[in-house]
Amino acid sequence: MELLFYAVPGLMIAGFAFAAYLLVRRARRLRRTWTHGLTAEARCLRMFTTTSGGGGDTSVHTTVHHVYEFTTREGRTVRFEEEDGPATVLEGDFVTVRYLPELPQRATALPPAPGRLAVGTGFGLVLLGVAGSFCIGFIVLAHIIFAESDGLLP
Repeated sequence: MELLFYAVPGLMIAGFAFAAYLLVRRARRLRRTWTHGLTAEARCLRMFTTTSGGGGDTSVHTTVHHVYEFTTREGRTVRFEEEDGPATVLEGDFVTVRYLPELPQRATALPPAPGRLAVGTGFGLVLLGVAGSFCIGFIVLAHIIFAESDGLLP
């Protein structure tokens, strides 16, 4: 039983750490693409939205998706999908995309916004850190309770 009070928060901490890793990796990739990437003209092939949330008492979040296609400088045609793009880009529109020559499938049509990226990444890391701190606090509290009760639940 005691293991449950350590394992569940431990797994949650591992999940938060992995989410933080993914957040930082995405921010680094975007920043590198914006600063060192090549540019190309892409055509928006498709625009669609997805919704999440249950409605009712909870809010519904709508995400805009775009599917773009462009040709690299080497002549390779690349198609990619991107979330959270501007709702003003419609099917058939042409946009400038940035891509790294070694990863053209990871291109982005988002305009460079390093300040916004840093703030968003920082905010996400703070939230994950707070959640992880609560888990650590729970583990410490569980340890104190089990140490004082000799393994018996009060």
